[in-house]
Amino acid sequence: MSNDAVNKTRRRVLIGATCAVGAVGVVGAAIPFVGSWSPSAKAKAAGAPVKYNISKIEPGAMVTVEWRGKPVFIVRRTQAALDSLKAVEAQGVLLDPDSKETMQPSYAQNPERAINKEFAILLGICTHLGCAPMFRPDVGAADLGGDKWQGGFFCPCHGSKYDLAGRVYSGVPAPLNLEVPPHRYESDSVVVIGEDQEA
Repeated sequence: MSNDAVNKTRRRVLIGATCAVGAVGVVGAAIPFVGSWSPSAKAKAAGAPVKYNISKIEPGAMVTVEWRGKPVFIVRRTQAALDSLKAVEAQGVLLDPDSKETMQPSYAQNPERAINKEFAILLGICTHLGCAPMFRPDVGAADLGGDKWQGGFFCPCHGSKYDLAGRVYSGVPAPLNLEVPPHRYESDSVVVIGEDQEA
């Protein structure tokens, strides 16, 4: 066998081996790349509904639950807090007391903005620039308007104010009421955030 024949055979073997190794490398690199197109289990879970046992919330208290990476405020309102909603409305200080300006669930278009009026369930994001409002249930707080303040939410970023139903006050930067996320009650003590109440 001549040197030329040996070199040609060797060259063919090397080219074939290089192609095989290259093909394996391409497949190895493509699998994770193609796999990245599918949402991860964590991403799927982030959009999933969230259940919360509301019976654990003390009257007058608020808890924050995360849904789709956003804070959801759940406030257990006392009878005094519910009465304050009427007082705020009577003062004429609310921009949209009937929640007509935004796409809200039908169960948010009442003075309590709720299915169960004892519980306010609100997206905890200011409708001005997306800051997180603070829960300020203290009635008559001097820094929030004294007698006109019946408790609610205050956004420290630019001073927007909302009542205990998430209705925005007039004359503040926020243009809309706090959003009511889709939710339903699985039982008297469990709320499911992320699924609409059936009509």
